[in-house]
Parts: sequence; C-alpha cells; structure tokens
Amino acid sequence: MKPYLIISQILYVLSLIPWFVIWGLSFMSFDNGMNVANVSFVLAISLYPVVVITGSILSWVFRVKKRRFAVLINLLPMLWIIVFFSFMVLNN
Repeated sequence: MKPYLIISQILYVLSLIPWFVIWGLSFMSFDNGMNVANVSFVLAISLYPVVVITGSILSWVFRVKKRRFAVLINLLPMLWIIVFFSFMVLNN
C-alpha cells in the first residue's frame, strides 16, 4: 500500500507543473465575457490542487483501516487527468 501511495502521489505532484500552465491559460476563457460556463471551467481547473492535497492526506489517514477507501480517495485526482486527456483527444 505504501509504494502505491508514494508513486501515485509523486505523479500527482509532477502533474501540478503542467496544471499551473493550463490554469493560467484558462483565464483566457473570459475574453468573450463572463458567464456561468467560463466561471465553472476556471473553478473546475482551480480545484485540482485542492483535490490532490485533500486526497493525499485522507488516503494516508485511511490506509491502515480502510484500504479500499484509501485507494478510491487517492484516485479522485485521476478524474481531472482523464477528463483533460479525453478533451484533448476529442478536440483533435
């Protein structure tokens, strides 16, 4: 369990480097004005590091007693990564 958590969280930390660039570029969605879709888009991108940190802390807390729950919590940031790559593939 420890190697899984360590490796996955190293990958999540490394994914914060391109996230910062994407987060900065996401504010360009306000070029055509401000509406609910733009705000939701920027908010969803902005929540990624919060989910990474919260998921990491909770997965380490629950790793001993609730192993399956710890794995599921640790996989929450993967939702953002999967959605990002699916948008990249579908928009090309």
